[in-house]
Amino acid sequence: MLASLGQFVFGLSTLAYMELQRRTSWKHASTSRVGGRNARQFTGAGDDSITLSGWLAPAQVGGTLASLTTLRRMGDDGEAYALVDGGGSVYGAFIIEGLDEGQTLHDKNGTPRRVEFTINLMRVDDGLVKTKTETSKEKSA
Repeated sequence: MLASLGQFVFGLSTLAYMELQRRTSWKHASTSRVGGRNARQFTGAGDDSITLSGWLAPAQVGGTLASLTTLRRMGDDGEAYALVDGGGSVYGAFIIEGLDEGQTLHDKNGTPRRVEFTINLMRVDDGLVKTKTETSKEKSA
């Protein structure tokens, strides 16, 4: 297991990313001053985004096109999911902001033999992650 986003597990049998890029920012409010540089004040954490990219070749290497469909459905739900890497490090709660897919080397039926993907995740407040109990209660109500 490379990582998991909610119940979706990134791995060789599902979707293995080759690169993880993370960008964390912090907010600093700015006030103009006469004759000098702007004054800055730290106002808190800014955006924290993660981009996962890679490719899959279902017939040769592994991974499934269904994994991309699953991630699209998760994005459609608009929910936040806990992101945890294979070493147990918890990154926080993330939403899926975007998923790019490029298909090449199609066979005679139009099935791609190679699919490149990029998944854009954005961190949100950890309190936005729904627990299994909360989801069950909503469905029964």
